[in-house]
Amino acid sequence: MAKLKTTYFCQSCGHQSAKWLGRCPACGEWNTLVEEVLQKDEPEKGGWRSPSTGPGGVKVVAKPKALHAINYEEQPRIYTNDAELNRVLGGGIVPGSLVLIGGEPGIGKSTLLLQIALSLSSMRVLYVSGEESEQQIKMRAERLDVPVSDCHVMTETSTQNIFRVIEHFEPEILIIDSIQTMQSSLVESGAGSVSQVRECAAEFMKYAKESGVPVFMIGHITKEGALAGPKVLEHMVDTVLTFEGDRHTTYRILRTNKNRFGSTDELGIYEMLGTGLRQVTNPSEILISQRDEALSGVTIGSMLEGNRPLMIETQALVSVATYGTPQRSSTGFDAKRLNMLLAVLEKRGGFRLGQQDVFLNIAGGLRVEDPAIDLAVCAAVVSSYEDIAIPPSVAFAAEIGLGGEVRAVSRIESRIAEAEKLGFKQMFISKYNMKGLDTKGYKISIKPVSRLDEVFQGVLM
Repeated sequence: MAKLKTTYFCQSCGHQSAKWLGRCPACGEWNTLVEEVLQKDEPEKGGWRSPSTGPGGVKVVAKPKALHAINYEEQPRIYTNDAELNRVLGGGIVPGSLVLIGGEPGIGKSTLLLQIALSLSSMRVLYVSGEESEQQIKMRAERLDVPVSDCHVMTETSTQNIFRVIEHFEPEILIIDSIQTMQSSLVESGAGSVSQVRECAAEFMKYAKESGVPVFMIGHITKEGALAGPKVLEHMVDTVLTFEGDRHTTYRILRTNKNRFGSTDELGIYEMLGTGLRQVTNPSEILISQRDEALSGVTIGSMLEGNRPLMIETQALVSVATYGTPQRSSTGFDAKRLNMLLAVLEKRGGFRLGQQDVFLNIAGGLRVEDPAIDLAVCAAVVSSYEDIAIPPSVAFAAEIGLGGEVRAVSRIESRIAEAEKLGFKQMFISKYNMKGLDTKGYKISIKPVSRLDEVFQGVLM
């Protein structure tokens, strides 16, 4: 007879407690502990192969091995037709990896994974959905307009039934949509609970590591924007991807929050169309507005997202504060850093911004953390303050120090090459970036400067 056990789980962090508490001792949240009933079954009723048995029921006992005695052969990554996903994953799909993709409802997570599954025509892909019927998935697949591939679809929520099918089907890639809808018979609580999410994720992780089949899992997020379920879910998986964007706009951004096999600085950009997600190979063109005349307060700066240089548009509006305390508002840029740059402009540049409202916007919906955008922000603020337009063929790439000095930034060659490719004629950089820089190979005019006043004399005077 199976033993029943009642315990309390925190819905925020997954902390387990033997009794109910008003406040979680781990994360400090109030009223988040929920009672759940756990059922411990016999080992032979487990999920993906019992820990004590292997294929054919043969008992397997784990033994420690010396590190130098372990044989390791690097397996080639699986490259998809989606170059953006390959870049974000660090160069392709790693065999045996467990990837979690989260995002807002309706942002396009299922569309992205179904599109990838259909594009892998040479591989056996199993798409398991616990949210949609087979007919609904078929309707989406026809809308995506992707050639017929060896992709199989199954509607199921029981992990035990899924693993029975997997042993006979032997897929090369497994997609789970979504982990919150999966349910294991080892746990008595309902689907989506902390214990169910943890148990189901553990079963899929064991399957991925033992079989070498990469597993993609879609995850829901809470109203606060965090992945639903216990925090341990993010620790268990190999890669955590976030699919974000505004549902009222067409552009989507795929970011990496955790990656055991690559960098977490890479970025993938897509455009949502009626036929699915289109890869944006040159995002600089969509981040820069097309306008007929030059406007004051608009500059173009260079930033890096991973290994990709981007030219983005910085918009500033400076006006007299007529309602008391001046406002300082920024979208896509750190508000504290904006206040610092305004203080530098007032102290070192002589611009009286103390009684001015300052609004800053990074066009395209991106959030910028690269300090190389500082010079473009300062130039946009001064341009709006003086109401003098900066020519649209001018770009900026430099960091600003507290002394008003223009500091050097990394990978200046790739920034200059991106600006030249987009047709910019002039680019202001720090003179300290000129060391070892061969300017003869560029058609763009490079303007090295060391202080802010040199920049303003070059473009505003």
